[in-house]
Amino acid sequence: MPVVRPASPPEPLDIAARLREAITRGQLMPNERLIEAELAQSYGVNRANIRMALAMLDQEGLVVREPNRGARVRAVSEAEAVEIAETRLAIEGLLARRAAERATPADRRTLRAIEKDMRRAIEQSDYAAFSRTNAALHGEIQRIAGNETANRILKTLKTHLVRLQYRVIMLPDRSKSSLKEHGAIVEAICAGDADGAEAAMRQHLLNFRNLLRRSIEAARLGGF
Repeated sequence: MPVVRPASPPEPLDIAARLREAITRGQLMPNERLIEAELAQSYGVNRANIRMALAMLDQEGLVVREPNRGARVRAVSEAEAVEIAETRLAIEGLLARRAAERATPADRRTLRAIEKDMRRAIEQSDYAAFSRTNAALHGEIQRIAGNETANRILKTLKTHLVRLQYRVIMLPDRSKSSLKEHGAIVEAICAGDADGAEAAMRQHLLNFRNLLRRSIEAARLGGF
């Protein structure tokens, strides 16, 4: 009879990933205190593992650790959010170009399928689904491009922007214009048009940056 061994406790990398997801999903809010003892109990690990996971997230800029005060979720300033959007513009433009150069017939079918899902989400006014398919399309373009260094950088940048990104999606008519922009990106990649793919991605993210500024200003004035 085989010996059943107890499951191994989560590693610090696993805990860091779960904390990162909690921050991304808004379960842990900006400036919220991260109490080691409470997190250790929640995740079923010892405080040393929590401490190591928080150190990893500190290096990513998601968490701030302060002497004698512990750790907290780092809040992204409005100016930094715009800087992140501009950095994404440069990196993802490059990746769109690379994807157009590398895409296989199977890759093109996948991109078109995701675009179809995005269109369906808009027709059903399902903004959560649109947000997911939006992320899926960008993720697929990154996968096709095959630049792991750029992908690691983008993963961190997008974690910082996730709440503000959803606010931009909810701006009047943004989802429809975003769908059109993504369609232009997909068409250029599927046509093998590297210049067109880069230009379409840069225009898409330039529009996002401008709308991000608009949403920040609206929030500052007490509007949407």
